[in-house]
Amino acid sequence: MDLDDQVELEHLLFTERKCRSCGVVKTLMEDFYVTRRNRTTLSSYSYECKDCTKLRVKRTKKTINNKWEYPDW
Repeated sequence: MDLDDQVELEHLLFTERKCRSCGVVKTLMEDFYVTRRNRTTLSSYSYECKDCTKLRVKRTKKTINNKWEYPDW
């Protein structure tokens, strides 16, 4: 019985993760941002999916006030 033939790399690595914000299970490498340089470990990927991250950034982004005037001296 050869163990190398039975075990593949996909069995050892998790390829799916549940998003912390929306709760949907998505693929790890396509739907989550890499937050650290070491891409081989699972902890280098974020726990919030790309779609939820984009919505959060849009929601919390400050508005830019372009009505700047010179002070009245």
